[in-house]
Amino acid sequence: MDARMVSAGIYTYIFINYKRHHMNRNNCYCVILAGGLGTRFWPISKAAMPKQFLDVADTGETFIRKTYDRFKKIVPQENILVVTAARYQDLIKEQLPELEERNLLLEPYSRNTAPCLAYATYALLKRDPDALVVVSPADHIISNDELFAQTIQEAFRHVYEKDVLMTLGIIPTRPDSNYGYVQAYGGREAYRNNEPLQIKTFTEKPDKELAQVFINTGEFLWNAGIFLWKAQTIRQEMEKHLPEVTGLFKGWESALGTRIEHEFIQRAYTGCTNISIGYGVMERTDRAWIYPAEFGWQDIGTWESLYNYIPKDSNGNAVSAEKTLMEGTRDTLIVSPEKKKLIAIKGLEDYIVIDTDDVLVICPKDDKKFKDFISGIGMPEYEKYR
Repeated sequence: MDARMVSAGIYTYIFINYKRHHMNRNNCYCVILAGGLGTRFWPISKAAMPKQFLDVADTGETFIRKTYDRFKKIVPQENILVVTAARYQDLIKEQLPELEERNLLLEPYSRNTAPCLAYATYALLKRDPDALVVVSPADHIISNDELFAQTIQEAFRHVYEKDVLMTLGIIPTRPDSNYGYVQAYGGREAYRNNEPLQIKTFTEKPDKELAQVFINTGEFLWNAGIFLWKAQTIRQEMEKHLPEVTGLFKGWESALGTRIEHEFIQRAYTGCTNISIGYGVMERTDRAWIYPAEFGWQDIGTWESLYNYIPKDSNGNAVSAEKTLMEGTRDTLIVSPEKKKLIAIKGLEDYIVIDTDDVLVICPKDDKKFKDFISGIGMPEYEKYR
């Protein structure tokens, strides 16, 4: 064989491998989802100021600020997009003043995660057809930011090479019915290898009895709701599995990023169904993978999850209040931003006590009971408290 042909072949092999294993960081983007109403954190989280703009977990920073700062260490800052409701535009600008105007995507209505990710995906594709994307809610707490960054980078590498839809998985520590559970091929032995695995089954928010069964098997992970994919790949899968959503964005190429974007999005959202990306795509696609992660994760989405996060006293009480007097009280969450007020409690067990300037809530520490209880706040006479 001609030596020049051998040389050319080696050069081609090296070049292909270089491209395969060396992503361009400038093609990496982050989409932060920050449009939720945070109703399960009522009465501290209200419609005018939902939890993503608050420091509910007492970390010293609001959720959205903490999330933005975490990802600007992973992707170029100019590549971070925030999707939120139009009514929160001023709050975003106040808390993230450095966010570029074009990186703030405003939804006219809340339609869950599938429509907002269709919007974000088409916006990114117009900007960069080769975009690699990590999607994250704004309300997660990460214990080890350095390990988190390493995990995201490894997951980016995998979706770059394999062209799959990746979610991050967390080893469950309790039978929590607020999370989705994922079973991957290979089971618990495969999780220990710390490598991506193809997903076998999804179970969205099982009851606590079934969640306990999942934990006992050791074969299930929590779905962290942090996704990674190529923009082109998620576009293909959304257009395949959610044509009723993506069809409403017909014409995005000429509309997004122009003066008619607002009118275009208003029209598209008017007909959108309310559906999550999990139900709409991840549970239907054959390209779903999971990456087992161990960076310390908490989804602070409910009062019960906050209780699980806050350190406890010897009686299992989690307290975020200036002054308390308790007797015979166990396994209870007490939250009061009112620094001058004494909270005195006797004889409660497994309760939440949330005290604000205009609302006092006392309810069993059970997310379903709390959700059912506060549904009454929708009545007209309680409007000023929502």
